[in-house]
Parts: sequence; structure tokens; C-alpha cells
Amino acid sequence: MSALETLASTIEARAAADPEGSWTAKLLAQGPEKCAEKFGEEAVEAIIACVQNNRDNLTSEAADVIFHLLVMLKSRDVTLESVLAELNRREGTSGIEEKASRV
Repeated sequence: MSALETLASTIEARAAADPEGSWTAKLLAQGPEKCAEKFGEEAVEAIIACVQNNRDNLTSEAADVIFHLLVMLKSRDVTLESVLAELNRREGTSGIEEKASRV
């Protein structure tokens, strides 16, 4: 199992935990909008670290982005497996072609 799969499994398990003792459960209890807001905050922090050329901070913020993305996905019952399947579907397709196919 990859680290990403392990993290997704942990988020799945903690979704049912007491929000007083689990950050994941607390975010999920506040609803998808709060999960999306937190994901956005973390993404902005990663962008700032990138622009500032702060590799250590970017690494840390990227981990936060990935975690909060998975929590946001969980808030809407979108699985990591479905996201990975979509990435597999797109494999070998130019990003320009893939974007054009969505128009």
C-alpha cells in the first residue's frame, strides 16, 4: 500500500471518530464547504512557499495540501481510487487534448 493509500485509509477510519479528538473528524463534521476552504488555505500557503523558493516549507505545505485534498474528497464521498482511475484514463493523453475534450 502506498503512503497515499495509507493516508486515504486513515482519513476514512477517522471520519467516524470523535471530532474533539480528531482533526479529520472535526473538519468533516463542519461540512464540505469548510473542508474546501481549508484545502484552499493550504494551497495558497504552498503557492507562497513556491514563489519564495522555500523548498523545506514547500515540501511541508505540499503534504498539507495532499492531506486536505483527501479530506475534501471524503467530504463529498469521492474516493482516492476514483481519482486514480481518472488519472489512469488520462495517461498518454496530452494535457491540451484532455482539456479540449472537456469543453
